[in-house]
Amino acid sequence: MDMSNLNASYQVPTTPNIRIHKDHSLDIQSGLHIRGMTKTVNEQGFLSAVYEGKTHEDLHTCMFFCFLSQEEPKRVTKALSDSAWVKAMQEELLQFRLQKVWVIVDLPKGKWAIGTKWIFRNKKDKRGIVIRNKAILVAQGYTQEEGIYYEEVFTPVARIEAIRLFLAYASFMGFMVYQMDIKIALLYGQIEDEVVKSIYGLHQAPRAWYETLAKYLLDNGFHRGKIDHTLFIKKQKGDILLVHVCVNDIIFGSTKKELCLEFEKLMHDKFQMSSIGELTFFLGLQVKQKEDGIFITQDKYMTDILKKSMIRSLMYLTSSRLDIMLAVCACARFQVTPKVSHLHAVKRIFRYLKGQPKLGLWYPRDSPFDLEVYSDSDYVGASLDKKSTTGGCQFLSKRLISWQCKKQTIVANFTTEAEYVAAAHCCRHVLWIQNQMLDYGFNFMNTMIYIDNESTICIVKNPMFHSKTKHIEIRHHFIIDSYEKKLIQVIKIHTDYNVADLLTKAFDVSRFNILIASIGLLNL
Repeated sequence: MDMSNLNASYQVPTTPNIRIHKDHSLDIQSGLHIRGMTKTVNEQGFLSAVYEGKTHEDLHTCMFFCFLSQEEPKRVTKALSDSAWVKAMQEELLQFRLQKVWVIVDLPKGKWAIGTKWIFRNKKDKRGIVIRNKAILVAQGYTQEEGIYYEEVFTPVARIEAIRLFLAYASFMGFMVYQMDIKIALLYGQIEDEVVKSIYGLHQAPRAWYETLAKYLLDNGFHRGKIDHTLFIKKQKGDILLVHVCVNDIIFGSTKKELCLEFEKLMHDKFQMSSIGELTFFLGLQVKQKEDGIFITQDKYMTDILKKSMIRSLMYLTSSRLDIMLAVCACARFQVTPKVSHLHAVKRIFRYLKGQPKLGLWYPRDSPFDLEVYSDSDYVGASLDKKSTTGGCQFLSKRLISWQCKKQTIVANFTTEAEYVAAAHCCRHVLWIQNQMLDYGFNFMNTMIYIDNESTICIVKNPMFHSKTKHIEIRHHFIIDSYEKKLIQVIKIHTDYNVADLLTKAFDVSRFNILIASIGLLNL
């Protein structure tokens, strides 16, 4: 592609170009006509008449609607007929030129070129208003062959539990979490092949970008999390700066605000980035940071999926709404061969969500920071195959950061076996959290796992009950080793106070409401 005549500045038309005009330039390399940069008296009068007495925010909404395209074109020919998309394409090619993504060469003999494709997306704010037209030139990665075009492609991905843990720590320490977005992030990656720069769509592009970013942070005093490689930590004179990376989205916070400012400058020096400010939206989670804590919800996402009843959408909603997790997991087992009864069950879930749209997790600031865990199982909870259901939830005091609801892979012979398997599954998550918290400076030993089955506690404390457990798979017995190393403690709790019951059984309305309030699921 010849980019020598790409203009760094755009030609402003002398004739106003608003929504009703269709005389767009079809030449992407020529001077670009930007709509709305010149206004006549008539245009100004129109806007003032429409927005007389309206707020400043409403005026911006009108500006976005008038001067940005509201439709995502499916074909490049359609995009070339709209100057808003032509401008977006021009900006993308300009970034390619600035980053020296490619040079024009003859195709080597015996080689096949990887094609490209334009993708057009409208970027929206939290209200659903289009605020930017984004055109992305991507490689047709599906034409790549493993072993010829690429080898290793793995790149770390942030776990949703790790993000909740990050926010729980921020609420405990009382610092603000900020967000930044790296523009054209993947173009910074270096690929050690005949292609010298990464580009969106290539299989190895995300890995190349992560390695570029990680090396830059490590060279500037950060160290990487031992368990979570998307977490980077920098400690300075008793203060700590935490950075979580999810491709081109980065959240960060510190016990000292000056460290946040230094980090922003550090990133500005290397990458083109935009500082979004306080964290409000990340990985589908809406975050409200208050003086007395942090509130996590997904009410906007819930409103969207009400229009497209789908189990997969509901599964992601359980990232903050564990009150529906048991029902959603039960319905998910019938996705391959659903019946009318399953459709009715899904519709019932949506009716409940419509009546409770604002529920979210509350992380109070003035709460201690102790790791507590609850484990439970429902013996023969799945009536069709007679398998039991495992339930577990992990708290940092009153901050719920992780939970599980899963059908067991075995058919338990008795209740104690089902509870023992559930406790072992819960213990795995405890060990992950313990190792993760070492990066934050916390060493959680003797973590208490609350279980409402006395026999399960006896088996963990006394492995001599081999005649009762010799048929249980060996992989579940590691919980005994964790107990002997004093990594965990198993504590008896009455069933009425075991909040993990919410993830294993159905309850009446009064008991259900008590449980969701006990786990910190509130309406703010």
